[in-house]
Amino acid sequence: MPFSSLFSWWRRRPAAKLSHLRFLVYTRRGCHLCDDAWQLLNEERQRRGFILEAVDVDTDPALVALYGKEVPVVTVDGQVRFRGVVNRVLLARLLRAEAERSQSP
Repeated sequence: MPFSSLFSWWRRRPAAKLSHLRFLVYTRRGCHLCDDAWQLLNEERQRRGFILEAVDVDTDPALVALYGKEVPVVTVDGQVRFRGVVNRVLLARLLRAEAERSQSP
């Protein structure tokens, strides 16, 4: 099999499902960075099957105090992973690492 054919097969592999991961986006209305983050995460959610939820920080004074103007803040299984913007490259690395970890015995 030619190398190019082998490479094209590898690139077409389906993305590993990560249904055990929970992404939580702390957001607020009218935040364009929040909208961008949600769009990117939702695209990946459709490919990877993780849980994606949003919380409007303005509904809770404690969240406003905690996250203030840093939104969006994205947590993965309770750990803060992104603040202010979701870096596409870092997100891909995180998802790839989690897929490899979940497939390990």
